[in-house]
Amino acid sequence: MTGRLSLGIDLGTSGVRTAVIDAAGHVLSTVKTTHLPQQPDAIDASKWWQTVQDCIKAQANALKDVGHNIADVRHIGVDGTSGTMVLTDATLRPVTPALMYNSSGFTDEAAEIAKYAPDIHITKGSNSALARALRLQAHDAESRATYLLHQADFIVAHLRGEGGVSDENNTLKLGYDPETGTWPDWFTQLGLRTELLPSVVPAGTALGVISPDIAATLGLNSDTIIHAGTTDSIAAFLATAPLETGSAVTSLGTTLAIKILSPVRIDEPQMGLYAHKLGDVWLVGGASNTGGGVLMGLFDTQTLTELSQQIDPSVASPLDYYPLLQKGERFPINDPDLAPRLTPRPDNDVDFLHGVLESIARIERQAYDAITARGGPKPARLYTAGGGVQNAVWTAIRARVLGITPTETDQTEACVGIAKLINSD
Repeated sequence: MTGRLSLGIDLGTSGVRTAVIDAAGHVLSTVKTTHLPQQPDAIDASKWWQTVQDCIKAQANALKDVGHNIADVRHIGVDGTSGTMVLTDATLRPVTPALMYNSSGFTDEAAEIAKYAPDIHITKGSNSALARALRLQAHDAESRATYLLHQADFIVAHLRGEGGVSDENNTLKLGYDPETGTWPDWFTQLGLRTELLPSVVPAGTALGVISPDIAATLGLNSDTIIHAGTTDSIAAFLATAPLETGSAVTSLGTTLAIKILSPVRIDEPQMGLYAHKLGDVWLVGGASNTGGGVLMGLFDTQTLTELSQQIDPSVASPLDYYPLLQKGERFPINDPDLAPRLTPRPDNDVDFLHGVLESIARIERQAYDAITARGGPKPARLYTAGGGVQNAVWTAIRARVLGITPTETDQTEACVGIAKLINSD
C-alpha cells in the first residue's frame, strides 16, 4: 500500500515518540524511543537528534508491519518542550549545553530583564525562557554561536540542513509577539545578541524539502517537506480537539492544565495565562499545581478507587479546599507562597475525597471563568485527557461543577497532533 503520509515527531522529557498518519488523518503507527543518558547539568542536544533518527528508523519497521513504507512520508513536523533551548554554530553543532524548560535559578538574568521589560507578554522570573537565553549567551563567551534554537527548531534544522527558523508558539515565551510579528526593541539594551534570534513563521508552515543526505540516511523521500514546529502542549491539544472556537481541553495528569480556542488574544503571564496563535485564532491556557498528584499523595490507587465508588457525585461537597502537594500555585492564582488547604478533614475518608475532588473541579471552573471574564469564550465542547479520565465519579463531579459534560478522547499524543497540523497536500 502507498500514499501520502505525515510523520509527527514529539520530543518529550524521557524520549521521542513518533506517529504516522494517512491523508485522512488515521493513525497508522506510533513508536517511542528513549533518550540516551544525559547529565542534568550538561544536556547535549546532539543526543536528541540521535534519538530522533533511531525513532524514525524504528518507525520504518513499524510501517512495514502495517503494509506501508517510510518513503511514502511526504510531510514531517516536530514539537518539543516549550522553552528548552540551545546555541549552535552554523553547522548546527551545539556550542553550549542545552537548558531545559524547567531549569531555573537565573536570578541575575531576571534582574536585568526586569530593568527593560515593560511588556506584560514577557515572563520576567528566574526560570523564564528569556533568562535562559541570556544564560546560554553567557556560556558562549567566544561568540561561536550562529543560532538560538528551541528543541523543536533543533530537530527541524537537522532535517532541513540549516537553522535560523522557529514558529510562533515556541518563540512566544522568549518574547516574540505573534500579533505584530516583532521581537521587543529593548532586546539590544538588554544585551541579547539579536542576530541569534530566528525568523518566525506560523506553526506548521512548510519550510522546504528535507536535506538530501538526511533523506538518504533515513530512507525518506527526497521530496519530503519539513514544516515549522510547535510546542508539546499545543500538539497534544491538536491531537485531542478540533480547531473550533470554544473547543477546550483539560489535562488531568499530575497537575491540571487547561486550554481553549479563543477568537481573541488573552495574555496575562502575571497570572499564568498565555495565548498561542493558531491560524486566525488563539489557544489560551494555563496550568495549576493541583491535580492527580495531590490525589496520589493522599491515597493509594486501590483506596482511591474504593472511596470514589462510595461518593454520590450529584451532591455538592460543603468542604472548601485548595489541594496542593506543596506551597506554590501558578494558575488561576499565581502565588508562589500559596499554601495547600486541606482542612478541616472529616473523619470519613469518603467525605474527605469528595471534598478534594470537588475542590479541584472548582479550580478548573475558576480557570475557565478567568478566561471568560477577560473576553474569551466559555467551553463549547470540553475534552479531557490524562489519567484522571479513568475516574468516572470525578468526571460526574466536574460535569456538575462546570455545567458541561466532559468528553473522553482516545487520541491525546502530541506526535499525533503535530502530524495532524502538517497533514496537507
